[in-house]
Amino acid sequence: MRTLAADWVVPVDGDPIPQGAVVIGDDGRIQAVGPAAELGADERFPGAVILPGLVNAHSHIEYATYAGFGDGLSFAPWIAMHIERKSRLDAEEMLAIARLGAAECLRSGVTTVGDCSFAGATAPACAELGLRAIVYLEVFGGPDAIERQFEPARERIADSLSTRVLLGISPHAPYTVTPELFEAAAGLGLPVATHLAESADEAAYLRDGGGAWSALAAYLVPPLGRSGIRALAERGVLGERLVAAHCVTADEEEIALLAAHDVAVAHCPRSNAQLGCGVAPLQALRAAGLRVAIATDSPASTPSLDLFEEMRVALWLQRAHSADPTALTAADALFLATLGGAQALGLDAEVGSLAPGKWADLTVLSLDGTPFDPVEDPAVAAVLGGSTHRVLATLVGGEDRYRRDVTTWRDLTRAGRRARSRMLA
Repeated sequence: MRTLAADWVVPVDGDPIPQGAVVIGDDGRIQAVGPAAELGADERFPGAVILPGLVNAHSHIEYATYAGFGDGLSFAPWIAMHIERKSRLDAEEMLAIARLGAAECLRSGVTTVGDCSFAGATAPACAELGLRAIVYLEVFGGPDAIERQFEPARERIADSLSTRVLLGISPHAPYTVTPELFEAAAGLGLPVATHLAESADEAAYLRDGGGAWSALAAYLVPPLGRSGIRALAERGVLGERLVAAHCVTADEEEIALLAAHDVAVAHCPRSNAQLGCGVAPLQALRAAGLRVAIATDSPASTPSLDLFEEMRVALWLQRAHSADPTALTAADALFLATLGGAQALGLDAEVGSLAPGKWADLTVLSLDGTPFDPVEDPAVAAVLGGSTHRVLATLVGGEDRYRRDVTTWRDLTRAGRRARSRMLA
């Protein structure tokens, strides 16, 4: 058993605790949260705040070295470029990139990911580095993809699965997956993730096969004649185990459909902004009662796996878009990146807040020397002043998985950079 203390402890599901502490049991679970004066301290972090480990509910860590490729392109030609460049990599290079992505998550204070994995490399990478994960193996095409793509991938990663690294399936999107494959995926009884209503180009293609996506028809399934949300609702595959990334173009009726079926939504504001897809209707999604998380998406469309930056951009965009400074508070953003992410993934009984009985997944963030020091509101200071470079320690199940100035991952970085060099034009 050990006890960590800091200037502030932010449980997320309770009030911040000044001069707080977290007691971690030998089983890796939280035993107590409260004032350090009552609980003691084996290790103190002055000038810091202890947060629940961040939960990135929609990531693609296999693309950790893809940053900047095709910047300025619209969504359709951008994705075509990435398909071609990804084809240059072999399995070991994909694993090297996934390892680097898992390391970058831990360095950023992320302890849990819901990761859509093209090659399956996410599973061994997370198992090796100690990152908690649901690994959604991606499938494309028709229902034969279960036997042709999913089952071989599941067999390859079987040794990496555990109570910490869980299996899911990701029928990629309504423009790359037939309704029959969505039904087959839902029938497996696994967690499911997909991409929905991400862009106007997607909407145009699904409606009648037109727009910029028509140039990529060889990679796509036939258009549905309606939006992906409406089509999946009609097929009965929307449900509580589904995480839908983006939902940028979802209208009022579609939001109601998502809410009626208890679909979770992963909000990825930096990716949507960088690709020119727009600003998701976050306020409407939350008002409808949906489980919503803030997530980074892929480093291919977002420059980093820094969830602190994602929280800030979410806050700024919502306030600017609505001309309302109350549209998203710092406390709201922190919730969506911790307990909200855990709720979206169906893991909130185990992670996402600092509460006795939950896993001791913790992020220790230095606020020393920031404009918010001395700290008045630790949620505001963490969201507006936090960054990867300020993470002092990341614990998963009570075990140190990252310590600043101690954990360097130099070999992982070199291997990831070598793999990136293969993709350069």
